[in-house]
Amino acid sequence: MPRLTRIYTRTGDDGTTGLVGGDRIDKDSPRIDAIGTVDELNSMLGLLRAGLGGDELDASLEAMQHRLFDLGAELAMPGTDLLQSAHTQAMEVSLDRLNAELPPLKEFVLPGGNEAAARCHLARSLCRRAERDLLRLSRTEAVNTESLRYLNRTSDLLFVMARILARRDGGEEITWRKGI
Repeated sequence: MPRLTRIYTRTGDDGTTGLVGGDRIDKDSPRIDAIGTVDELNSMLGLLRAGLGGDELDASLEAMQHRLFDLGAELAMPGTDLLQSAHTQAMEVSLDRLNAELPPLKEFVLPGGNEAAARCHLARSLCRRAERDLLRLSRTEAVNTESLRYLNRTSDLLFVMARILARRDGGEEITWRKGI
């Protein structure tokens, strides 16, 4: 990676941004929307991790962050496929292991329960938006289909993690009650 000696370049002042390779595209293009949402998700995972302080879920969350950087690189370098089925399969193994520790869902879960669970739910909802943005991009441009699967599984894993976090230290999940 080239060393950045200056952060601002002024090249984006016209409403465009550069992709790896030099192509310039509009900052509000579907590709840049997807890159931006993946970046937001990664930032939210960083905030979640900072609040957990070395928690047992931290390694999975860190791996997620690295894979999201891979996804950002895919989007910044059209035609590059970095996410592979092995990444999604590894996530499914974690998902199954963590979910086995939880009671079956009988009602809808409201985001919250405690601060860590709420942050995890926020990350989950950002992940769903990233998935929608990537799907929207795939309607007009080629994207790595494994990246769509990976994001779908990521939101599932974040949901399970939020359930675990809500139950920590004697806490409980808040469930939806119709009519309140």
